[in-house]
Amino acid sequence: MSEEEQIKELYRTYWQYMIDKNAEGLREIMADDYYLRHMTGVKQSVDEFLKGLLNGTFNYYSAQHDEVTVRVDGDTATMTGKSRVLAAVYGGGKNSWRLQGDFTLRKEQENWKFTSSRASTY
Repeated sequence: MSEEEQIKELYRTYWQYMIDKNAEGLREIMADDYYLRHMTGVKQSVDEFLKGLLNGTFNYYSAQHDEVTVRVDGDTATMTGKSRVLAAVYGGGKNSWRLQGDFTLRKEQENWKFTSSRASTY
């Protein structure tokens, strides 16, 4: 499997872990220095984000992936994923969102890990 295909598969795994609230799985695919920047501009560390996922601040029910583009440069990569996501966040009702995630990745001990993500809509 090519590096690009490995990263695309990692993106699909990321969303499945989000839906399943699998914090251990997410931690395994995120670098220790990972951070997420929400659409609201809030920046969260991996620990802060996982706390919100587990306490019900962020609830994801399904994700259909429209497009995933990857650019690999040695042991780093960028990826943009566009997915239609059914979610309820920050106490709001369940809604369908067209979410775009702009990710950075780094290869650590032969495994790709997410180092950052920035959420927006498309």
